Amino acid sequence: MRHANVAFFVPHLGCPHRCSFCDQKSISGSLCPPSPAEVARTCEAAAQRLKNRAFPAEIAFFGGSFTAVDPALMQSLLQAAFPFVTSGDFDGIRISTRPDAIDPPVLSLLKKYGVTVIELGAQSMDNGVLEKNGRGHTAQDVKQAARLIRQAGFQLGLQMMIGLPGDSEGRCRDTARQIAALEPDCVRLYPTLVVENTELARWYRQGTYLPLTVEQAVEQTAWLLRFFEEKKIPVIRIGLHAETSLQQSCLAGPFHPAFGELCYSRAWLDRLLEQLAQSEAKGLLQIFVRPENHSKAVGQKRENIRRLAALGYQVKILPNPSLPAEIPFLIKEVKDCI
Repeated sequence: MRHANVAFFVPHLGCPHRCSFCDQKSISGSLCPPSPAEVARTCEAAAQRLKNRAFPAEIAFFGGSFTAVDPALMQSLLQAAFPFVTSGDFDGIRISTRPDAIDPPVLSLLKKYGVTVIELGAQSMDNGVLEKNGRGHTAQDVKQAARLIRQAGFQLGLQMMIGLPGDSEGRCRDTARQIAALEPDCVRLYPTLVVENTELARWYRQGTYLPLTVEQAVEQTAWLLRFFEEKKIPVIRIGLHAETSLQQSCLAGPFHPAFGELCYSRAWLDRLLEQLAQSEAKGLLQIFVRPENHSKAVGQKRENIRRLAALGYQVKILPNPSLPAEIPFLIKEVKDCI
């Protein structure tokens, strides 16, 4: 379902720690926080563009740690945005923050100004990984903040990273399991990139940190996609936006402008291979999928078709709008040429 965010970035403000991987100027392309007047102007213009929308739209404050900024600044930004929620121009306000910057008074303030969704930058649920990367909070802080957010009636989002220093595929999967146990309404997945002006860049140059390759990151993220799908937890974002500043400052790591597409395609390939291995279908095969999944099943630049062919499967993937939504695909063996 389509969804619109009018996003504002509040870089580094409020962060009591500088994480190993973080340079939000490069990540967001934003150096200074928005002023209340800028928030109001941008929301007014967006409201006009979205006037006849038939899909949800939110105002979002991302970056930094929104609930840890100067209280006067935080309140002024919320005050600028709130009238556009009460008028019905937007459905609510979404914010992202640190797990250790949530408490009942803050939640009361957020509720007062129309915040509906709170995303926590968990990144990992392994305390060793969190400590190594200077996060300044623990896995227990994530659990406590998630509980308070739920009790206060907000929707909960959780963000996790793949390939952090000290992490492993096993720890990453354990993080996913712990995140799923918190029953978030949505999840974001980010591969770790090495960008300039970070501790991670220093470690990379010293040779003490080796980032994941694109292939490794895609493989891990595809597993996470399938895991959260099985838990019925939507993954609403994979990878950072390909800002020009990010591309210019990225030294190493699994950066790809279509990283999310690669991950969805790999998840589909894994599903197909599992089903093909269990079936006795041979020779020429037709695989039917719903139209909205066709490009993912085929793969970027037909990568999945090529991989299946290399394994001896001669397939044609076809869209079928009549396929029930609960059936991801249907494999049919054909005797004549396809």
